[in-house]
Amino acid sequence: MRRTARLLTGTALAVGAAALAVAPAHADGGGLEVSPASVVPGGDVTVSTADCGDGGTAAGDASAVGAGDFTLAPDSDEQRAAGEFRVPPSAQPGTYEIVVTCSEGGKRVSGDLVVTLTAPREQVHPRGSVKTGVGGAFDRDPVQTAVGVSALAVAAAGGTWLLHRRARGDGF
Repeated sequence: MRRTARLLTGTALAVGAAALAVAPAHADGGGLEVSPASVVPGGDVTVSTADCGDGGTAAGDASAVGAGDFTLAPDSDEQRAAGEFRVPPSAQPGTYEIVVTCSEGGKRVSGDLVVTLTAPREQVHPRGSVKTGVGGAFDRDPVQTAVGVSALAVAAAGGTWLLHRRARGDGF
């Protein structure tokens, strides 16, 4: 039992250490946000970052996907630099690196954009009732409901009487 516990603890520590080693470190801004992360050719993409500082501007490079250069300007709060570009209709499916270079200090941040041939589908939630052919208990004739309940009561009483008779040994 102890050996299993040590093995599991050791494995958990090794996995945790590996996750920390692989996880990217963003100390001061969080990198580049690409929205949407997955787009079809011809779609618009918004890019933003807080790494360029308050009121910072930046130059973006989306030439990997064929969109060329674009600029990032401070957003309405002036806490993030934001810009957008359009993925060309001729773009091929794949993952592309989008790079932004801050005007002040020359810091480079990057993010990934996935180009797909099919648009991501929105989840559709069902609504309404299911047409099964079996009616419900609502909006029915009260006489029919009473007859149905009475039939069930008679069947339950008859079944109980037969089981009781069988238990006494009288047979059916």
